[in-house]
Amino acid sequence: MAREQAMSARRERNAALVEVMLLAAMADGRVSQRELQTLLARVLERPEFEGTRPEELNQLVESSAQRLAQAKNLETVLASLRKRLPDHRNRMLAFGLAAAVALADQRATRDELGLLKTFQAALGISEDEVAQIIDVIEQGGSLAEALGEPLERLYAEVMVLVLAADGQLKEAEARSMVESFAADPLFQNVSPERAQGFVSEAVVALSAEGLPQRLHVLSQGLSTHVQRVKAFRLATKIAHASGRTSAAEQKILDLLQATFGLADDEVARLGWEG
Repeated sequence: MAREQAMSARRERNAALVEVMLLAAMADGRVSQRELQTLLARVLERPEFEGTRPEELNQLVESSAQRLAQAKNLETVLASLRKRLPDHRNRMLAFGLAAAVALADQRATRDELGLLKTFQAALGISEDEVAQIIDVIEQGGSLAEALGEPLERLYAEVMVLVLAADGQLKEAEARSMVESFAADPLFQNVSPERAQGFVSEAVVALSAEGLPQRLHVLSQGLSTHVQRVKAFRLATKIAHASGRTSAAEQKILDLLQATFGLADDEVARLGWEG
């Protein structure tokens, strides 16, 4: 049941993200080839859509277009978007994706700018957040830069992967383990409530998407060597917490080492530190 709910929420979120991009593309009455290319490119770069097969993506775009065509008015659409994008980060992402499509032709028309203003008001995006998102887009950057995707959440997920190694992951156990490392400088700006939120998200993502997909997401989100070393050190601490590392936990450590491209001697050193 939890897996089905997670998958359903993921589908609804992704449909909402596609819809805002389609609305931005259609704002001036025509959809340019450049706008379509931008829409697809942005979808492909986002971890939210990872694992979506091409035929599923085509169906998602078609069903989103049909939903928009059947909507009574824009306010109905906006209300639906708010419902399917309940958290602020996903609303910022939606605005960023819409802005990327609107600015695909290097300049936005008056209609496109008007729609972005409407999105901003409907989704509760501040002027500072808008400026940050637009600046990143105009410089050709990734929306991850504007969204400030928290590294702490990725670090928490690495720990969750180790805890889930035996297939018996309990969310309460994961929360307790993360809290036991709350003194780590990596989490100094994270409240206990937010840390628990990170753990819950990681548990749901692992259940819904599976280990290979989550390792891929981690490889993209933890892109520097320093970040990967920090993540592996946390994983090692979790694996060694009970005094012995199980075969299942060691397998996860081996997968993380391969995913992060860490050398054997470096891993040996981190294991000794742990």
